[in-house]
Amino acid sequence: MASIFVIFFSVFLAELGDKTQIATLLFAPNSKVSPLSIFLASAGALVLSSLIAVLAGTLAKTYLQQIPLKLICGICFILIGMWTIYNYYKG
Repeated sequence: MASIFVIFFSVFLAELGDKTQIATLLFAPNSKVSPLSIFLASAGALVLSSLIAVLAGTLAKTYLQQIPLKLICGICFILIGMWTIYNYYKG
């Protein structure tokens, strides 16, 4: 049960203030769509993207047992950060 709380809080903290939350915040003032609909759509999108991540991680574990997946994920995060910084200074 403790593992579930760790996963919940890790994902919750990672999602705070990210692009997904900001996009949802920008949809909220739309008077043509109810706040409940916006919530359900954004929650559904997060659930679906989480499902895809879990399935991809499970497949990766099955087929890439010899490759350190945490290292690969860390390198990908660093590359995404470098790409973001590059695009910021590029204009």
